[in-house]
Amino acid sequence: MLGEYLTLQGFSVESVASGEEALTSIEGRAPDLVVLDIGLPGIDGLQTLERLRHRHTLPVIMLTAHGEDRDRIAGLLAGADDYLPKPFNPLELAARIRAVLKRSIAATGERALLGYGNLELHIKRREVLVEGRPVALTATELRILEVLLNRKGEVLSRAELTEAAVGRPLEAYDRSVDTLVSKLRRKLGAAGASGAEIRSLRGHGYVLDLARP
Repeated sequence: MLGEYLTLQGFSVESVASGEEALTSIEGRAPDLVVLDIGLPGIDGLQTLERLRHRHTLPVIMLTAHGEDRDRIAGLLAGADDYLPKPFNPLELAARIRAVLKRSIAATGERALLGYGNLELHIKRREVLVEGRPVALTATELRILEVLLNRKGEVLSRAELTEAAVGRPLEAYDRSVDTLVSKLRRKLGAAGASGAEIRSLRGHGYVLDLARP
């Protein structure tokens, strides 16, 4: 039913019934975006997402059971770019899909290269390199890094960063952006990125501080 609705909304939709089928289908022809349910037969949605992230950075929107925090946080940690709790309005899902696709397409028209220290973000390729070695980031992690790089030294509130990177207003008790920034820090640290630090300012937000010479 959801596939039929999204088709009527103008999307080209391919539906599969399991995580294994999804991974096989994506290897054959990668889509622009994946809508992924957590409750699947065989490997569940989170396991499917983890396997997908080993090979692809394409945007993923998770559908989570009853909006439980543990499902939402687990999805973000596994690399989801956005989430929608059940039950949901199909109109909202269509709007979320358009917002994620718009951010992905808009990135190709921006500056070709951003960077600091030994890190480079190639906008059109959607690729992050540290010392010339690729760092696997999700589409949303890339967008957060892009926003921070474009506004180096400027404190961004959690609301601003959520709006700019995730494409929706910050909701009450929503800690998604904190989870995403934490993951981004760990990945960049593990890759050996140097020359700047993503700092949190309690009550204010986040800032990318360049290291002093």
